[in-house]
Amino acid sequence: MRTNSGPKNNPRVIVIQKLYGKFYNEDEKLTFPKHRFKKFIKDIVSGTIERDDIILEELSKTLGNDFSLSKLDRLFQVILKSATYEFLYRPNSSINIIIKEYLNASNFFLNDSQTKYLNALLDNVAKKLRPSNA
Repeated sequence: MRTNSGPKNNPRVIVIQKLYGKFYNEDEKLTFPKHRFKKFIKDIVSGTIERDDIILEELSKTLGNDFSLSKLDRLFQVILKSATYEFLYRPNSSINIIIKEYLNASNFFLNDSQTKYLNALLDNVAKKLRPSNA
């Protein structure tokens, strides 16, 4: 399922691209060009980078010892980290909207079977981090 809006218009696609670049090329300088959602994008990217250790700790607690984040594709890691940041630090955002938006963004990078797996992972993480909203 492809969305009509292009990747340049989807703020979470930009978030994924910025984080992927920063996590896997530490020398990359983060710039945030003019965008309708620039403040949102900057908040998610900066927050995810600053709280990477906390997010990794939460993901390992949430997904259990049998699950290894490092065995996942790098793109999955970035999406899981940024979505987890939103689950933890943006309580006013609905988990359903966060998951839906990341799945829409993942359509630009992943095939359908990978997106279904990502959906299951995000749903699992969301339910454990925010049980009252699930």
